[in-house]
Amino acid sequence: MDCCILTFLLSFCLWVLAWELRWKNLGEKQIKEWINANNLLQYKILFDGVQNLEALAVLSTLFCLKVASLDDCAVQKIETAQCQLVKELALQEWLFTQGREHHFHVIKSLSCRTLIDLIQFDSESQSPREWEHKLKLVHNLVQRRRVEKWSVVGAVVFASSITPCTLKRDLMFIVVGGIAVSIIAFLFTAKFLYELFARVISFLQNDNRGRRGNRTIYDYVRGNYLDPRSCLVTWDWKDSPEVGHIMTFRIHLFYKNGRPFPAHRPVGLRIHISHMELGLDVPVTQEVLHAQKSNVVKVGFTVRKAGRYELSVKVGGSNVAYSPYYKTFQPGSVFPAKTKILYHFSTLVLTSGQQHTLQIAPRDEYDNPTSNALSVIGQDDYKVQIKELGGPENEMSDVLFHKTISLNKSKCLVLLNLTLWRKGCFRASVTYWDQLIGNGVFDIIVLSENEKNTVEKNVSTPGTSVCFEAYLYNTANYANSQWQLPTIPPSSMSRHPSTNTDEEDDEKDLDQESQTAEKVKKPKKVYCYISPKQFSVKEFYLKIIPWRLFTCRVCPGTKFYYHSLDPVHKFLTLVVDDGIQPPVELSCKERNIMAATFIRFLHKNIGGSETFQDKVNFFQRELRQMHMKRSHTKIVLKISRHCFLESSLKATRNFSVSDWSKNFEVIFQDEEALDWGGPRREWFELMCKALFDQSNGLFMHFSDNNQGLVHPNPDRSPHLRLKLYEFAGKLVGKCLYESAQGGAYKQLVCARFTRSFLAQIIGLRMHYKYFATDDPEFYKSKVCYILKNDMSEMDLVFAEEKYNKSGHLEKVIELIAGGAQMPVTNDNKIFYLNMLAQYRLASQVRQEVEYFLKGLNELIPENLLAIFDENELELLMCGTGNISVPDFKTHAVIVGGSWHFREKVMKWFWTVVSSFTQEELARLLQFTTGSSQLPPGGFVAMCPSFQIIAAPTQNTLPTAHTCFNQLCLPTYDSYEELHKMLKLAINEGSEGFGML
Repeated sequence: MDCCILTFLLSFCLWVLAWELRWKNLGEKQIKEWINANNLLQYKILFDGVQNLEALAVLSTLFCLKVASLDDCAVQKIETAQCQLVKELALQEWLFTQGREHHFHVIKSLSCRTLIDLIQFDSESQSPREWEHKLKLVHNLVQRRRVEKWSVVGAVVFASSITPCTLKRDLMFIVVGGIAVSIIAFLFTAKFLYELFARVISFLQNDNRGRRGNRTIYDYVRGNYLDPRSCLVTWDWKDSPEVGHIMTFRIHLFYKNGRPFPAHRPVGLRIHISHMELGLDVPVTQEVLHAQKSNVVKVGFTVRKAGRYELSVKVGGSNVAYSPYYKTFQPGSVFPAKTKILYHFSTLVLTSGQQHTLQIAPRDEYDNPTSNALSVIGQDDYKVQIKELGGPENEMSDVLFHKTISLNKSKCLVLLNLTLWRKGCFRASVTYWDQLIGNGVFDIIVLSENEKNTVEKNVSTPGTSVCFEAYLYNTANYANSQWQLPTIPPSSMSRHPSTNTDEEDDEKDLDQESQTAEKVKKPKKVYCYISPKQFSVKEFYLKIIPWRLFTCRVCPGTKFYYHSLDPVHKFLTLVVDDGIQPPVELSCKERNIMAATFIRFLHKNIGGSETFQDKVNFFQRELRQMHMKRSHTKIVLKISRHCFLESSLKATRNFSVSDWSKNFEVIFQDEEALDWGGPRREWFELMCKALFDQSNGLFMHFSDNNQGLVHPNPDRSPHLRLKLYEFAGKLVGKCLYESAQGGAYKQLVCARFTRSFLAQIIGLRMHYKYFATDDPEFYKSKVCYILKNDMSEMDLVFAEEKYNKSGHLEKVIELIAGGAQMPVTNDNKIFYLNMLAQYRLASQVRQEVEYFLKGLNELIPENLLAIFDENELELLMCGTGNISVPDFKTHAVIVGGSWHFREKVMKWFWTVVSSFTQEELARLLQFTTGSSQLPPGGFVAMCPSFQIIAAPTQNTLPTAHTCFNQLCLPTYDSYEELHKMLKLAINEGSEGFGML
């Protein structure tokens, strides 16, 4: 008996399914014919999900048409076709009630498509008022059927509409339909009784869970369940939005029968947004809009990378409406600080009258190529100001050069064509809307055609030095002057014209000093020799005995400063500063040719461009070529984890340079593992920790809040030999060499060095500004105090007192000869601070640095390292130091806060942070901790831990306590407000300190 019932129910379900499929296929075919008949094929997507003509006739298309953003003509066309369909269905329904439905096509062929047409065709059969009443009744019937298509009421209405004529013809259909209605009614009754009994039992057992979350057969028949295809998505932005803005869209949830679905109920809503080319996932935030419509979910997100994105919206694993959607986000407007000149040089060598083209790559705030800005560019958008060096102050010449602008849209470049007519040395500034672009300040040496040929001849002569006769002025004025030139970038530094930076002040000091320095009555005649590797100044005793006075390398660290005529010989003046020795001042008849020869040698030495990535490519290419003849076979290192550093030293003790160039295969004792790259990378990481961690004593931190910058330790234990520094240098050289091989061999140094230590690696002298990054506490407490106060009230001399651990004075170190008796005054306090930096940052660790460089230079020659500055060298060795948002989220400590703060505000906060670029993350870190860098171990190594504290305010700017790594985050009412306030805080408040 049970088997028979089960078979009957299964057969019935299959019959219902077959009938549903037949109904659906017939409806889709009719809808397709209607679309083709009304020429609406281009709007076909609007009617996806509609199952039959009855549902199409009463479908409210106003909302769909608004979503599709159609014009008024298209809207009117679709509404007219839908209205005509309603009238045709009314005519078809009336014929069906009269048992004349088989005459519908004949009547339609007679141009009677509506009941009104039928009245006019045969007006004697019925009166117009009766027709209008019949039309209204039929239209209401169609609307009622749309909601109750599969309900019992709908089934009864459908059965009652059959006439005796159709009964004779379709007797079998009526019998089966009656049986189906009876069975459905029986099942509904049984289901109702079962649910009533279950609820009574649940009530008696005090069970409040209920069964409302389950979909019943009754819900399915009534269409009372969430249908992804019935849901709609609306966009809160216009087409082609720009990156960087908060984007929102709304998801409207509906039941199958068209009623709104409560959005607060768990529906399994999943949103995924990703860049189609780069595969970048975009974090999103969801919010139910209770105040507007209970069935609306608002989704917010922010993209930083321009391009085409895929937006997938799913409910319960099924796509919503027309998901996935594809949206294109355009780059923002041109951001001068990110816009740069490609193949940049700090000094250009041009020929008078010949055109030179600068390739400018316009970028937006997030470093996207701003191709959309090229179509509206004007001749005055990009301006060039040119000032003659050594001429009158602030003199701008508008007849000195000619400028034109052209475009290369395929490569998203602005081509700025320059033609200079006058010989000499100039400084150019390229601006966009009166704001300097990233590397828009540079020097220009303009030569005549004959001078150009001379320079080409000098550079093309291999293996010889080019000699120039010059006059040397007294360098003692510079060596003993109050400012002791600090190392500053060349004139290609990016600066805002309205602000005076420290670099501008230094350069201004250099100009004033060079102009006011006391010239000797008889300058010394010298000879300047320039080779591809070095620039040297010599004099000859008795005209036959050479004596070298000054030598510097041909590298970017050697700067030339151009000044006016000297007062004695009336030759052009040149100041040479290599960042190591006191600068020298020379006057030379052929100054421009000498400087141009030096610049051309320099360009050859760095690969033809001063752009960082171009220099990296040149560095790695030269390094590979240098070690190309050495064997690259594997060499095995057997390492013990119990005595890791000692076993590593023992394994590499007898290694030659060729051995260090080989591919290391690391085997850890008592471990079964093949080195396919994993053990080798782990060995490098563990070696960096063993050598550069502060707890090991070789290196130290100046303070706890500079986020792990390490410096050689002058107070190391006696058992730590200098050979360990040599080994550390070899390890860094090995990492640089491995990275030059590319691919899976890339290996970064898992440590971050102080700026002063990096400067010593590339051979620069110390100055007091290194304290700002290396020892910020000392900089704020002593250096800033000396800079801002009158020295006549202080009792300072050119000496440093050194105390032991118990606080007793051990000895007094003189910073210069006789410094203990030389007082510090307002005139020489800058010189004092530079001498203090030289002692504290360099002199104390001279031996350690020398041994480190000895190991490093075995694999990496110093001339290749010298093409970088301190910041570039850190990027080369340690990479960009990406800030991991998952690591940030895992180790951040949340303190206090209400339920709203922890459940909503913090979710918004992590969504905003996840959308930040690395630059914005560094600003957030700078704003909260005072440093834009993390310790080598990441957030887990921060001391104290990064804390997010719930501030007792609402909708105000976030604040921070950098001494304790605390971010005070107020409560916000929306994702947009939090994004706005947090971005404003990190952009405007990442520098400077205040008392709360």
